[in-house]
Order: sequence, then structure tokens, then C-alpha cells
Amino acid sequence: MSEGNGSAVTEFVIVGFPGLKAKYYGLASAVMFLVYVCTLLGNAIFLMLFTKDRSLHKPMYIIILNLVVSDILFSTTTLPKIIARYWFQAGTISFTGCFVQMYFVHYFGSVNSFVLFIMALDRYVAICHPLRYPMIMTNFNVCMLLATAWLISKAGPMMMVIRAYPLPYCASNRIVQCYCDHISITVLACTDRAPYGFPAFIAAMVVLLVPLAFIVFSYASIIVAVIWIASTEGRLKMLSTCSAQLIIIALYYLPRCFVYLASIVGIKFSRDLRIVIIMLYSLLPPMINPLIYCLRTTEVKQILLKKFRGQRVHVQRQNISTLCN
Repeated sequence: MSEGNGSAVTEFVIVGFPGLKAKYYGLASAVMFLVYVCTLLGNAIFLMLFTKDRSLHKPMYIIILNLVVSDILFSTTTLPKIIARYWFQAGTISFTGCFVQMYFVHYFGSVNSFVLFIMALDRYVAICHPLRYPMIMTNFNVCMLLATAWLISKAGPMMMVIRAYPLPYCASNRIVQCYCDHISITVLACTDRAPYGFPAFIAAMVVLLVPLAFIVFSYASIIVAVIWIASTEGRLKMLSTCSAQLIIIALYYLPRCFVYLASIVGIKFSRDLRIVIIMLYSLLPPMINPLIYCLRTTEVKQILLKKFRGQRVHVQRQNISTLCN
């Protein structure tokens, strides 16, 4: 028996993509390892810039900083295990370890949703109420909003774990997914899943749709406000300010909405395709986000160029000093 909950399962096995042939395991692990390294490097660059340059200590960049931290932690929670599964054929995970991973998968996913909500709020106030922006979106107020987001995001995942952990798992222990999540675990329970799956589905919808509803409202208001700006240059500047956030939001929400709507209306597609879509919306945004808000944000680009030029000048001076000596 396992963990004192009446289950015959003592550990789970991360299957990953069930249709993937063994000859492609090395390629799959290499791709996911590359994604993980790019995610860590890209987000680490922003962390370094934020730490070193006080000019980035503004509400918008504080929000991005929280997105960066959440992305790093989410990727570190999910990717190493599935990389090990394909690289070293080490797909087993302990019973408790699987539930710990499940908690953090849903927790960091919830944090991301609320951080994107706060990002949309910041842009809404900046463009629709510019005169009140310095009073409303202070660093203190933004930090309080973000702290609230990290705090309330604990509720849903904790409820899922508390309800799913004691269930009897006496059949298969194979997780047909690249990481442990609520659906892939509870489907293995030897009991009626409906009383446990429906509350988790409602919690997921609240975390997904409530922020999304405000995001849609805020950007609709921004578009209306931009239309009323007489200057073409002013319109382009406003739209450029919001375009990076819109890309991030689209990457996060659109694939998730597709998967949930497909399950509601009964659209059927293969397990491998479903897992591919889930992995894309789980792992692509953390890798792409640094490129978006570094390459699309003028201030960050200028700081990067200044750091690069300063480093190059420093290296040249060192070389000249070495030659002279």
C-alpha cells in the first residue's frame, strides 16, 4: 500500500507522448532541453537587467518581473522530469512527488493568469486614465496586487490536491501526459471521477475566464481610446505599447480556451495532439515572453545595447592594456 491512503500504486510513470516511437526519444529530449535552456537564459537576462538597472523599477517592469519568476518556476517544475524520461528513460515519479508537481503546475499557471490580468490593468489605467496613472499604479499598489495574486492562486491547486490525494489508485499508474496534472492523475482513480473533476473544472474556469473577461474589456477600452486620439503618431505609439502584452496574452489564453471549449462541445482529437497543444501553451510562452518584452520594449532594448556596448569597450580596453604591458 502507498502513503496510507489505501492505494495499490506506490509511484507513477510519466508516459509523455504515447505515440512517440523510441527512435525519436533523443530528439524529443533535445528539443525540450533546448526550450528549457532558452527559457532560463532569456528570463535570467531580464532578471539581471532589472536587478542592475534601477530605471526598470517601474510598475510595468515589476509586473513583468513576476511573470518572469513564475515562468522560470513553472518550467523548472515541469521540464526536467519529462527530459529525464526521454533522455535517461527515467519516467518514474513518487506518489507524493506527483501530487507536489501537480500542485505547482496549477499554482504557477494560476499566478500567470492573474499577473496577465494585472498587466492589462496597468495598460488600461495608463492609456484610458493617464492623468491618474501615477496615483493609482504606484510601485506599492502594484506590489500589493501582485502579492495578492500569488496568495489567492494557492486556493485552487490546494483544493485539488486535498481532494485528489486520498483517492484510491489501484489500477494503472501511467500518467499519459508530460507532467502530473489534476486530470491525468484523477483519471487513474478507482472511483467515480465526476465529484472531483467538476469542482476542479469550475476552479480552472474561474482562474482562466475571470481575468480573461477583464483583459478583453480593458483592451477593448484601450482600442476605443486610441481611436479617439487625433494624432496618427499617438495611435501608433499607444498600440505599440500594448502590442507586446497582447502577444503574451494571446499565447497564454487562446490555446487554453481551445482545449477547454473542445472538451465542452465534445470535439475529439488524438491524445498525442492534445498533449502537443498543452505543451505548446505551457512551455512556449515562458520561452518567448523574454523576446517579446525585451525586443518590443524600447527602454529594455536601450539598456541591453548600453550594457553590450559597455562590455565591448571594457574588453577592448583590457586588450589594449594587455598589449601595452
